[in-house]
Amino acid sequence: MNKVNLNRLIAPKSIAVVGNRGADFAIRESKKLGFTGKIWAIHPTLEVIEGITCYKNVRDLPEAPDATFIAVNADTAIDVVADLKFIGGGGAVLYASGFGEVGESGVIRNQKLIEAADGLPIIGPNCYGFINSLDRVALWPDVQGCEPLKKGVAIITQSGNIGLNMTMQSIGLPIAYMFTVGNQTNTSISDIIHAMLDDDRVNAIGIHIEGINDIEAFDDATRRALHKKIPIVAIKSGRTQSSAKIALSHTSSMSGSDELFSSFFERQGIARVETVPEFLETLKLLSVIGPISHNGVASMSCSGGEAGMMADLIDGLDIAFKSLDEDHKRRVRATLNEYVEVDNPLDYHTFIWGNLEKTSACFKEMISGGFAATMLLLDWPKTDVGQQQDWDKTFLALCNAIKDSGEKAIVLSSMADCMPKRIIEQCHDYGIVPMIGLDSCLKSLNHSYNIGLSFKRSELPPLKVSRLLRGESKNKLLTEYEAKSLISKYGISVPEGSIVSSYDEAHKVAEKLIYPVTVKISSETLAHKTELNAVRINIRNSEMLETACKDLLKIGPLLLVEKMIQGSIAELIIGMNHDPIFGKFIVIGSGGVLVELLQDSCSLLLPLKRKDILDRLSKLKVYPILQGYRGKSGGDIEAIIDSVLSIAELILANDIAELDINPLLVMDSGQGVVAVDALIKLN
Repeated sequence: MNKVNLNRLIAPKSIAVVGNRGADFAIRESKKLGFTGKIWAIHPTLEVIEGITCYKNVRDLPEAPDATFIAVNADTAIDVVADLKFIGGGGAVLYASGFGEVGESGVIRNQKLIEAADGLPIIGPNCYGFINSLDRVALWPDVQGCEPLKKGVAIITQSGNIGLNMTMQSIGLPIAYMFTVGNQTNTSISDIIHAMLDDDRVNAIGIHIEGINDIEAFDDATRRALHKKIPIVAIKSGRTQSSAKIALSHTSSMSGSDELFSSFFERQGIARVETVPEFLETLKLLSVIGPISHNGVASMSCSGGEAGMMADLIDGLDIAFKSLDEDHKRRVRATLNEYVEVDNPLDYHTFIWGNLEKTSACFKEMISGGFAATMLLLDWPKTDVGQQQDWDKTFLALCNAIKDSGEKAIVLSSMADCMPKRIIEQCHDYGIVPMIGLDSCLKSLNHSYNIGLSFKRSELPPLKVSRLLRGESKNKLLTEYEAKSLISKYGISVPEGSIVSSYDEAHKVAEKLIYPVTVKISSETLAHKTELNAVRINIRNSEMLETACKDLLKIGPLLLVEKMIQGSIAELIIGMNHDPIFGKFIVIGSGGVLVELLQDSCSLLLPLKRKDILDRLSKLKVYPILQGYRGKSGGDIEAIIDSVLSIAELILANDIAELDINPLLVMDSGQGVVAVDALIKLN
C-alpha cells in the first residue's frame, strides 16, 4: 500500500461521488461535518445530486479527486476505478457488494478490481466507507452521528452496521475516525492502523475484527502502536475452536484460533473486550486520561450499597482499591461527620450533601492519596436542570478537588440515563472522564492499567510464524521411544530405558535400572496408551514385571521399560500444534490423565523469552503448587522454562505437526524436570 496515497484518500482536499443512492449521503454528510473542499458528482443520466451539477464520466472531471465514493454496481465500479487510476485519483471507497464475499464469480470480479486499481488505495468493497471528523469528511452512504473534533480515537471495523451504530453513541467518546473496511481488497486493517499512527491527533485505536488474513502485517502495525505508546482496544468476533485440528494429541483439544488471538492481543499489549459498551468506555477512558500508572484506584459515593457493589465488582481484576493509611484517614475524617467510617471505597454519606465547600474539601483530601484514578459515583435524577443543583454541586466539588492537582478523575453513572449530556460536555472541559456503568468502568481501568504495563516492557520482537512445510507429508507418528530420543537431543530429560520384546529382556533392563520401573507398549499406532490399558507403573519386583510383560505382549510385540520417576511436585503438559493463521504455537498447562478435563492451559506464540513463559506460567491454576503451596517444596520453575525454550527450538528446526510431552514431571527446585511420556507427529 502506498502510504502517501492512503493519506490523500482519508484526508482529502477534494472528493467525488459516483452514483446516486448512497452517493447523495456522502455529499450530505460531508457538508454536515463542515467539509469545505471541492465536491464533484458523477452520474450518466442525472443532472444534479444534492445541488451539485453532475458530470457524465469520471474522465470528464476538471481535476483528479483526492477521494471518490463509488456507489454503483460491482461491474461498473471496476470501470470507475480504472478511470480514477488513469486520471490520477487519490483513492476510492467501494460501497458495492458482489466481490469476494459471493463465491467464485465474486473472486474473479475481485481480481479484476485489483488489476484495475493497480495500487490505487481502495477501502472496501462491500463497506460503508469512512468518516474523518478531524478533516470533516464523510464518504459514507447513510446518516452518521460523528461531530467535528480536534483529536480523538480511531475505530476500524469489518462491519458497516456496527460502525454506523457506534457513531450514534452519546456517551462522550470523541470519534476522530470511523473506518469500515469490508473485504479489504487492497487496503487492510493493518494499513489503516499505520495511517492512524501517522496522525498525532489520534490518541487511541479501537478495532472490531472477525479475522486477520496477514498476521505478520497485523503484528507489524500493532507493534508499531506499542512502540509509539498508542493504546489499542479490540473486539474479536468468533470464539469457535480452530477447524484445523489434529485429533491425536491432547494439545489439539486445548487451544483454538480464538485463544491464540487472545494470546496475541496480550503479547501486543492490546486490550481485548467482550462487549460494545466496554469497548466504547475503554476507548473513552484511554482517550481522556490515557493508561494509568499503577493499579491502586479509589471510589467515592454517598451510598454504602454502591461502595459495596464496587468492592464486589473489582474482585478478580488486576486493579484494586488502595488502602488508606491512618494519616490519610484522619484528614478525610476531619471533613466529614463523626459517624462516617472512612475507607476505600469511601461512603461519605449525605451529611455534606449539597454543601459545595465541604464536599470539595472531602474530595480533595480523599483524592490526595496517590491513586492512579479516583471515581465519583453520581447518578443525576431525571428531572429539570433546576432540580439537579445538588448533583451539580457534587460534580463541581470533584472539579474543585482536582484543579491544578494533576490527579486523574472519573465521574461515574450506573446507567446512561443518569448522566446528562451537559455534564458529559463539562467533563471534557475539566479533563474528567464521564463513564457509564460500574462494571464497564472498572474493566476499562483494568485494561488501562495492563496497557500501561505493556508500554513499559522492552522492545517486542516480530512474531515468528513457522508454518508446516508444503509438499509430500510424512504424516508419521513416532513411537514414544523415538519421540523421547528426539527431545533429549534438545536437552529435555527423559527416564532411562530400553525397548524389549520379551520378559527375559525386560528383566535384564529392570535389574540394570533398579526397581521400580514402568512398562509400556511401544507402537507408532498407539497415541494414548493409558486409555488402552497399555501401561503398567510402579513395578517393584520380577514377579510384577513378569505379569506386566505377559499382559502387554498380548497387545503388541514391543515394550518400553523405563526407570520409574518418583517424588515430583506437579505434572505439566508442554505441547505444540499448528494454526493456519499463527503457524506453530506452544501450549503449557496442568498435565496428567485429567489434562483435558482440567483445561488449565495457555498458549504461547513464537518467538519466546524467559519472561514471556514465566508470565504465562504464573497465570495457571497449578502455579501456586509450583511456587510451594502451604509450606511445601516448590518446583523447578527455571527448568520448566528451559524445557519450553527447548521445545521452541525443536519445533522451529523440524517439520513437526504435533507434539505432546505429558506428563512433564516437575521435581523440587534445582532438581529439574523429566518428560515421562512424549508424542510427536511429523508432518
